[in-house]
This record gives sequence, structure tokens and C-alpha cells, in this order.
Amino acid sequence: MITRYHAIYYARVLAQRAIGDNIDSLSQSLLNAAVDINPHQIEAALFAFRSPLSKGIILADEVGLGKTIEAGLVLCQYWAIGKRKIIVVCPAAIRKQWSFELTEKFGIDNEILDSKNYNEYVRIGRNPFDNKKVVICSYNFAARKKDEIRLFGFDLAIIDEAHKLRNVYKKNSVTAHAVREALENVKKLLLTATPFQNSLMELYGLTSIIDENIFGDAKSFRANYVYEENYSELQMRLAPYYKRTLRKDVVEYINYTKRLPLTQKFDSTDLEFELYTKVSEFLRSDNLYSIPVKQKMLTTMMVRKILASSTYALLGTLATIKARLEKKCLKKINTSSLI
Repeated sequence: MITRYHAIYYARVLAQRAIGDNIDSLSQSLLNAAVDINPHQIEAALFAFRSPLSKGIILADEVGLGKTIEAGLVLCQYWAIGKRKIIVVCPAAIRKQWSFELTEKFGIDNEILDSKNYNEYVRIGRNPFDNKKVVICSYNFAARKKDEIRLFGFDLAIIDEAHKLRNVYKKNSVTAHAVREALENVKKLLLTATPFQNSLMELYGLTSIIDENIFGDAKSFRANYVYEENYSELQMRLAPYYKRTLRKDVVEYINYTKRLPLTQKFDSTDLEFELYTKVSEFLRSDNLYSIPVKQKMLTTMMVRKILASSTYALLGTLATIKARLEKKCLKKINTSSLI
């Protein structure tokens, strides 16, 4: 039995009423999708079509609410109306997952493009992007081939785990800058469950991936929203570009398994207690040059979490911190010798 929410949307689809300014319906997408589609996913897909003149949107549903399905519906609709130049940019580790989802759930031909098969296509004189398939590639690949991607002129770009690009406003974010340049003139769909974690500037970074002109420069954004905390105005400005659904919003038609946290007490060994004490003293040190001051709180939380999880993982983290400190010392020595 479908809910009233379902009924409204399916009725509009079956009646082929307009759902946006440039795409008449999601009927083809719904027919092609071999998945159970929930109302909030349809609503997210419609949201993507409501602003045809914008350069993109951010879908920021909580984890587990099906952002991939939402993006798939949009992708299918583009595919159905003949817009076949589509690219999915994501972390390398989930490229195969995307390929599987598009094939099994939406029946869309796709290809994972990497340096090896890209060079092979070039060798035989074919355009690697023009195979009438959805292109799936990693961030690093998109950054390396930014000029070729710009030249090809994709109709739609889906950027998964988009929070990995949120520091694009910083000069040293080379990969993020390159990805933004590659997709500058493409309609973009950004997917992330964590649009920002540590600072509102990360939210600014994500919106600048869509369009650098939404908020102007970083200095203006920081003055208007970070320092002044004009949250209501910020929310209003973000409304056309940002769609987020929480789990509490969908409990009417999705039954989640209740998870009850249990606390298990245990007695640490003398060596474990000694390790914990020494790591805590290290993190509390006032003269801590191995960790940037601005990142000290976040790093402390991260190290304590790892300490509680695995001693071996902690060794890797401390080794990284040590290497960073040694690099700083070596750089300072080299600078002094030049003077």
C-alpha cells in the first residue's frame, strides 16, 4: 500500500503533468529504475529540475537515504531525452559501485575511464569520452584531464562524496580547483551527507563548485556569515541550490532498525594505561609544533578515537605526525643554511 505522498507524485507522473521548466515528467526514469523509489527521492529529483538556469544543486540527505537513487533518477531523465554526455566523478574506491548501480538498477550503459583505457582510445584515434556511455572517473583523473573534459562539453556531471572538494576555496587545493575548472560549464549534481563539518567556509567551497558567483569571494562570505552569523539569510540564499532530507523526515514510509548503544566496561592493562597517559600528555602539550594550532582540537579528537579502536592504527597516525614534524625541521634547517 502506497502512502498519500506516493499517490500524489505517481498521479502527477502518470498524468504527465509538468514537473519543472524544462523536463515534462519522470515517467521514463521511474519505469527504467529497478528499485523501490521513496517519495523524498522523487522530490529530490524534481528539485534538481526546478532551476534549469542554475549550474547545479547539492543533494545532502543523511547517510542511507538513497542519494545515489536520486542522482540516478536525474541521470535517467537526461538519458531518456537524448542528453547522453554524462559524467560521474567520485573517489576511485567507489567507481565500480557506481558502475554496478547504473547497470543493475537503471539499465544505463557506462564505462569506468582511467589512464590505461583512455590512452588506448587515444592510440586508436577515438575520443575516450564519446562512446555513448556514462563516463565514470575518479577525482584525480578528472583533474588530470580537465582540459579534455571542458572541451567535450558534458550535459550533466554527478559529483559523489562532494565534501572531498569543500576546501576548493583554499589555494593549495589543487585537485579541487582542477575538478571545478573541468566542470565549470556543466550542470552539476553534488552528493554529500556532510556538506560541512568544521566551518561554514566548507559550505562556501561546495557552492563555489556549482558557481563561483553565488556568494562572491571567500572574504565576503566570511564577513557576512562566519563572523556575523546571519544564518537565516544564509539559509535563504542556499534554498535554490541545497536539498537535505533527514531520517526523521521519512519515518512515515521507511522503517529503520532501532540501534541501541551498549556500554561495555573493561579494565585496561598497565601497558594500555601507560600508552593512554603518554598520548594524552603529548596532545595537551603547549609546545606542540607537529600539529597546526587551528587543527589541534580536531586532531586530538581523531587521535583519541583511534587510540580507543586500535593500537596499530594509532602507530600509523603517530608515524604520520612524526614525518610531518621531521619535514618541518628539515625545511627550517635548509632555510637557515641558505641564509
